[in-house]
Amino acid sequence: MVIDFGSFYDFPRYWDKVFEEFFGPATLAQRRAAYPPLNISENDEHIRVRAEIPGTAMQDVELTLTGRSLVIKGERKAPEGKYFRQERPAGVFQRVVTLNVPVERDGVRATLADGVLDIVLPKTEAVKPKKIDIQMS
Repeated sequence: MVIDFGSFYDFPRYWDKVFEEFFGPATLAQRRAAYPPLNISENDEHIRVRAEIPGTAMQDVELTLTGRSLVIKGERKAPEGKYFRQERPAGVFQRVVTLNVPVERDGVRATLADGVLDIVLPKTEAVKPKKIDIQMS
C-alpha cells in the first residue's frame, strides 16, 4: 500500500494561492493592465510610440529621454463628483519604454491630438541600414 503525501506538501502553496486570488485584483487582465496603453512601432528611419491618454492636458504630461529609455509621466485628473462606477483610470501614471537603438535626441518630436500622444524618435545614422552598391570587376 502506497500513501501519497504530495497533497500535504503542496498545501501551503494552495493556501497562498487562495489568499492571492481573494485579496488581489479580480481578473488576470486587471493585474496586467498598464496605463497608458502603448503602441510601439519601428521602421528603418525611426521608432514611434503612441500612448492613449484621453482627458489629459498637455501640461500634465512629461517626457524624458535618458540613455536608452523614454519615460512618459503624467497625471490624469478625474472630474469631481460622486461615482457609482469608475472604469476610466485616473491619477498619476508612468511608463518606461526601453529603446533598442540610439536615437537623435535633437530630432525627437511629440504631439498630442485627440487623446493620443504621438512620439517620433529618429534613429541615429550609424544604426540605419545602408545600401551597398556592388562594383563590376
